[in-house]
Amino acid sequence: MKLIKTIDEMRSFRKVTRQSGKRLGLVPTMGALHEGHLSLVRAAREKSDLVAVSIFVNPTQFGPHEDFSKYPRNLEKDSALLEQEQVDAIFAPSVNDMYPAGAVTWVTVEGMSDRLCGKSRLGHFRGVTTVVSKLFHIIEPDVAFFGQKDAAQAAIIRRMVGDLNMPVSIEICSIIRESDGLALSSRNAYLNPEERKSALILQRSLRRAQSSFEGGERNPAKLIAVGKQEFGYDPKARLDYFEIVDPDSLEPVTTISNRALIAVAAFIGDTRLIDNIIVDPNR
Repeated sequence: MKLIKTIDEMRSFRKVTRQSGKRLGLVPTMGALHEGHLSLVRAAREKSDLVAVSIFVNPTQFGPHEDFSKYPRNLEKDSALLEQEQVDAIFAPSVNDMYPAGAVTWVTVEGMSDRLCGKSRLGHFRGVTTVVSKLFHIIEPDVAFFGQKDAAQAAIIRRMVGDLNMPVSIEICSIIRESDGLALSSRNAYLNPEERKSALILQRSLRRAQSSFEGGERNPAKLIAVGKQEFGYDPKARLDYFEIVDPDSLEPVTTISNRALIAVAAFIGDTRLIDNIIVDPNR
């Protein structure tokens, strides 16, 4: 496994591998790896000849009062996990390398980047699409793997790739959960024991809405109201949003006649968590 820390070295690695004709799968991460990330690595291994994982805590997707400075970083531990998964290369660049001094160019998916998490995290998705675009240009993967937990991010990246004719396929992999249903997240490490219990409210709210949907309810407003009820029972949980949208456009839906994304975000103490499910009346 190669640990690559500069853009020039990454491009040299890719030039050699491209000449070999091998299919390269990329798993973009910010490190602090958990089983959710590793499930993406395993999917990449199944569908690619070579697997690269990027580890880069991207400053441009954090707001001024968010957790960039305290976001967990442990390259040594992450590297050990990835070596066990037989990853071929880790790309762990510096901020200065990824964002040269004076850089003023951004990649923005208009009309989608201000939806769901983009409403309360202004500029977040602009930072995501900019850094993912950079990673795609530097690493030149044939296929990239993202998790369904970040459903809005996945939809926005797919749109970016299509709009800009990028020669990379996007694979979205299932949410990995703890045994009690909590979606795995690097930010779960911030939770104290009481907050960890309260964090289950996200999954409970989704299940409430899903149960109502399975009972025949197709009115999004009524399903949203059902899901939001759960947040009245725990003062440690503060709802950011509970929405039902088209999973591709992120547009709100007026009735559920096709696949729909039910998405929730909430603060548990100071920690912001997200979760979602897909419902489909035609299944």
